[in-house]
Amino acid sequence: MISMLLPLLIGGLVIAMVALLYSALRKNTEGAAADRLDQLVGRNVRKDSSADMLLKQALQEVGRKTLMDKLMPEFFNLTKTFEQADCNIKPSALFGISLGLGVLGAALSIWLVNMYVLPLGALLFFTLPWIWLYAKRANRLKRFAGQLSDAMELVARALRAGHSLAAGMHVVAEEMPAPICKEFGRVYEEQNLGIPLEEALKGMCDRVPNLDLRFFVTSVAIQRQTGGDLAEILDRIGHVIRERFKILGQVKALTAEGRLSGVVLIALPIGLFIMMLWMKPDYVQLLWKDPMGVKMSIGAIVLMLLGSFAIKKIVDIKV
Repeated sequence: MISMLLPLLIGGLVIAMVALLYSALRKNTEGAAADRLDQLVGRNVRKDSSADMLLKQALQEVGRKTLMDKLMPEFFNLTKTFEQADCNIKPSALFGISLGLGVLGAALSIWLVNMYVLPLGALLFFTLPWIWLYAKRANRLKRFAGQLSDAMELVARALRAGHSLAAGMHVVAEEMPAPICKEFGRVYEEQNLGIPLEEALKGMCDRVPNLDLRFFVTSVAIQRQTGGDLAEILDRIGHVIRERFKILGQVKALTAEGRLSGVVLIALPIGLFIMMLWMKPDYVQLLWKDPMGVKMSIGAIVLMLLGSFAIKKIVDIKV
C-alpha cells in the first residue's frame, strides 16, 4: 500500500513545488502596468492632459487577454510563427526537411554509436529546423523592437510637420531598414487598398507581438475616436523604449554569470551521459533496463526541467 501511494505523494510534492515556484517568481501584472504608466506619462505632468488619458486607456486595452490567449502559446500556431519569422518556406516543406534530418540522425546514431541512441539522435536532428525557425523569429522580433523607438519619433515628427498618420508610416517604410520598413510599408499599402487603418494596424500587431507596438496601435485607435495629441504620445513611447534598452543591456551584463551557470548545469549531465554511452554503454543501459534506473531517469529529467525553469525566471528580468 505504501509503495502504491509513494508515486502519488512524489507527484503531489512536485506539483506543489512547481506551483510555489511559479507563485513566488510570477510578476505582478498590475504593479508592472502601473510602473509602466508612470514611465510613459511621467510623475510631474498635468493630470488632465489628453495624452495621459489616451495612454491610460491604451494600457487598459492592452492588458486584456482572453483565456485562450493565456493558455495557448503563440509558438504552437505555425502559420503565425512562420509569418512572424518572415520565413519564405511553407510549414509542410519545413516538416519534410525535419523528417529527412530525423532519418539522417537515426542513421548516424546507428553508425557512430549504437541502437540505443537512435531515438535521441533522430529527435535531435528532427528539431534542428524548428530551432532555426524559432531563432529566426526571435532575431526578427528583437531587431524590430530595437528600431521601434526611431520609428515612433519619425512618425511624431511627420505629424508635427503637418503630414497624416499614413504619410508618417510611409516615411518609416521609405527611410528605415528591415524589418520595420516592411511592416509599416505593408500597413501603408493595405490602407491604400481600402482596408481601415485600425484593422491594418491590428494585423501588424498579430505579425509582430510587441507590447510597445500594441501601445502605439491602441493609442492610434483611441485617438481617432476621441482626439488627442498623438505626437506627444509617440515621443514618450519612443523615449521609454530607448531607456528600457539601456537598462536591459546593463541587466544582461549583470546576469551573464547566472545564464552561463544555467547553461553549464543543464549541459553537464547530458554531455556526461553521451560520453559514458560512448565509452561504456553497458554501464549506462541500467538507466532504461532496470526499473529503478527508469525512475531515476524520469526524476532527473523532471528536476532538470524545474532547475532550468527556476534559473530562467531568476535571470530573465523584465525591464
